[in-house]
Amino acid sequence: MQSMLPQLSLRASDLNVRTLGARTFPSPLGLSTVRGDEVADYVPDDARITWQIETRAGARLETPILFEKAGPRETIFFDPKDTRVGIVTCGGLCPGINNVIRSIVLELTHKYRVQSVLGFRYGYRGLDPAAGTPPVQLTPAEVLHVHRQGGSFLGLSRGKRDAATMVDTLERHGIDILFTIGGDGTLRGAHALHEEIARRGKRIAVIGVPKTIDNDIEFVDKTFGYETAVEVARLAVDAAHTEALGALNGVGVVKLMGRDAGFIAAAAALASHDVNYCLIPEVGFDLEGPSGLFASLERRLAERGHAVIVVAEGCGASLLREGAELDASGNLRFSSSGLDIGPHLRDAVTKYLADRQIESTVKYIDPSYMIRSVPANAHDSIFCDSLARNAVHAGMAGKTDIVIGRIHRVFTHLPIPVAVGQKKRVNPDGALWLAVTETTGQPRLRP
Repeated sequence: MQSMLPQLSLRASDLNVRTLGARTFPSPLGLSTVRGDEVADYVPDDARITWQIETRAGARLETPILFEKAGPRETIFFDPKDTRVGIVTCGGLCPGINNVIRSIVLELTHKYRVQSVLGFRYGYRGLDPAAGTPPVQLTPAEVLHVHRQGGSFLGLSRGKRDAATMVDTLERHGIDILFTIGGDGTLRGAHALHEEIARRGKRIAVIGVPKTIDNDIEFVDKTFGYETAVEVARLAVDAAHTEALGALNGVGVVKLMGRDAGFIAAAAALASHDVNYCLIPEVGFDLEGPSGLFASLERRLAERGHAVIVVAEGCGASLLREGAELDASGNLRFSSSGLDIGPHLRDAVTKYLADRQIESTVKYIDPSYMIRSVPANAHDSIFCDSLARNAVHAGMAGKTDIVIGRIHRVFTHLPIPVAVGQKKRVNPDGALWLAVTETTGQPRLRP
């Protein structure tokens, strides 16, 4: 999905990938060492993927943004027989978490012959001994069927923990590589761990796997769980459309996830083809006034007799009042009464139509927790497996302070500070939003 071009000013050095030292152990994978061979081969460290692939004939190419290509290396930093690995999952639920856990365990065990993998429970809380949640040993038998379940086999939590305390835990358990599965807050925590590890002069790799259902990590074209989220969201939109069709002047209102970015709402509108208004945080809109949503909705009902409105939860920021609730990570809690755009929009639409004596039926659907908790679909399952394997390759090679990204369908090593430098957004002037407005037929809802 298209986003706005990053405004972050990057230097070539910002994209340098940190490593723990020279790689002295041969990879046990047994891949081809011949570049360009027709069988799988190792990825050289100088392989790069360019960010911007489009130019104009005759244009002078500027210095490109280049990312290190992910994949197995011919030599590795850690001796597999002596390597101990930790896995932690943080943040909120997302389809595919268990797939990533399972694939990391299987790749480490079957391909690299690593003997010890620990799962730290309930997010970074599990790295704090005061929380009283000891880690669990992860084996292929333990994770055999977890990919068929939604949620997280290890549990999750939000909130900051002391980096020094967490690194103490890693040292106490002899962890050489820590895989952190999570979104923006998780990655910030992973970077804090890396900095504490570096301050101590220890050789512990920290590798992130990007988990955010909102698909809003910059320089990453897709995060796992997003495709499943869009698929389930479309079912909710279809239900709202059926309800709207079944009543005179029926209006279906669907609130979808998307704290700061409207990718799920936009994609669900495109997938459904039955949405008439799509509201996202990146595109301003008015409710009142001749150009506002209500006036347009009134005209729509007079002409067609039904309508479907999809709104991203982040639009609730327009309702922001002093004293708004925050979650444990310091984010606005858009499900709190003062910020919940779904019920607010439902009630406002109902009142507007009633005040004008327009007989109507307004139905509201909020599938948020259903979307978060379902198992990954086929596309996400494949994607999760690829992310996990590339994370293992990076960790065993001694890469650190990176998240596994993907651009142009090629996996990359993205330094965490770059990944969290800003968030990806829907470009109001880009092809994605143009497609949404052409599909819905909605006008500009602001003068």
